[in-house]
This record gives sequence, C-alpha cells and structure tokens, in this order.
Amino acid sequence: MTAVRRGFFGLLAIAALALSGPVAMLADEDVTLGGAWYDTDRSSAGLAPAPAHTPEAVVQVYAARTFSWRGLFAVHTWVATKPAGATTYTAHHVTAWSHPALSSREGAPDRRWAGALPRLLLDLRGGVAERAIDHINKAMPEYPFSEYRIWPGPNSNTFTAWLVRKVPELNVELPATAIGKDYLDDTLIAPAPSASGYQLSLHGALGVLAAWDEGIEINLFGLVWGIDPADLAIKWPGVGRLGFDTPWPTQRGLNSVGTP
Repeated sequence: MTAVRRGFFGLLAIAALALSGPVAMLADEDVTLGGAWYDTDRSSAGLAPAPAHTPEAVVQVYAARTFSWRGLFAVHTWVATKPAGATTYTAHHVTAWSHPALSSREGAPDRRWAGALPRLLLDLRGGVAERAIDHINKAMPEYPFSEYRIWPGPNSNTFTAWLVRKVPELNVELPATAIGKDYLDDTLIAPAPSASGYQLSLHGALGVLAAWDEGIEINLFGLVWGIDPADLAIKWPGVGRLGFDTPWPTQRGLNSVGTP
C-alpha cells in the first residue's frame, strides 16, 4: 500500500470516528432536524425553583442541544441568576441574533432551547450564590467579544467558559460538546474552565486540555475526544460523555444548596 493510499484511508478512518457520535445522536429526541426555530417549544423544563417559594439567591448553569443539524455536534450553554428576594430570574446568553452578542433578559431560566430539554450543570443557593452573583455582575461588562461566530468561536460556550474562569464560585465542568469553550482568542495557554488544570488552544480549533475535573481532552477542529479517569468516563464528539456516571458533568467541590 502506497503512502498516499495509507494517508487516504487514515483520513477516512478519522472522519468515520469524528462522525460516529453525531450519527448516533440522530436517535436523540432533543435533536430536531428540519422545521423552523420559532415554531419550537420554549416552555420551562421545571428545573429552576419558583422565586415565590425561594427567597434565597440562586445561580444555575444550563446546557441544551443546539437547533437543527448543529445539535448533532454541540450544545448551547447559559447562566441564570436570581438575587435574594428577587421575583424573577435573569438569563445571560450569547446568541447570533443579539447585538452585541451578550444579552441578559428576565424570564424563565430553564426554557427549552429551540425544543431541546436543558440539563442543569450547576445549582448554587444562598450565600455562595450571592457571592457568585456579585462576581458575575462585576465580570459581565468585561466580556471581551461583541460578535458571535458559530465556529470555532467566540460563541455562547466561549462566554460561559470565560465566565466560569472569572467567577470562582462557578466550579463546574462544561460538556465536551460545548464547542467554543476552548476559544481563547490570541491566548495560547490558559487555565481550564474548572481551574483544576491547564489547556493549550489554537483559536479553539486545535488544542489539548489536562485537568483534574475535565480529565484529558484533545480538540481537533472543535470536536473533542477525551478520558476522565476521575469519573471512569470517555468523551466522544457529538455524544459527549460515556461512562458509569451521569452523561452530563455535575458541579464539583461546592454544596449544591450553598453556604451561609
């Protein structure tokens, strides 16, 4: 077999590995191909406590499959806050249709994202949530990107990863399918979003991450393969996590009901 043929079949093998996860996601009910985004379900998933019955501060981080074919590969992430005594939540998103891309709107924080059911990645309550909200409010005006670019970033996941790095209370591991979380602009090396390790990234398109919470991740053109020894899990493009624990990473190191 010539070197050219070996290279050709090698590229085919890589392509098959890269597409195996997205193909498997065709069976996922949260991935909807076709249709119009404005006709999709935007109702609450019932994951956020009702403000009327929750006087304490609340901070939550969510992820949901993106719309149409993009949902085969990626999730959209966002952050929701409710100060102590507030009667409503504010959801902080980066989207393609907002100008600037970052927007903060009051309303249900756990709405389905263009029909896809959101998953709760982090839930802070009480004193720790109050401290997080203070840090979030101070950090938001410093978000460095006004534009949105679906790939390799900056996008919604770039914003969430950036905010997680800025706010120490947001001790959360973002899904491997949060394409854009590794976009660092011109920065080559930075702490991992969990702050438990470091990553090297070439504009979010190529890179490697090694951290206690995330494990080891290899980013090839935005698609992430990896292993998470702490949770006995592997990470696969499109699918995300495969292992013995929940397929969605949960918060580490903080009590979910907060501290005084």
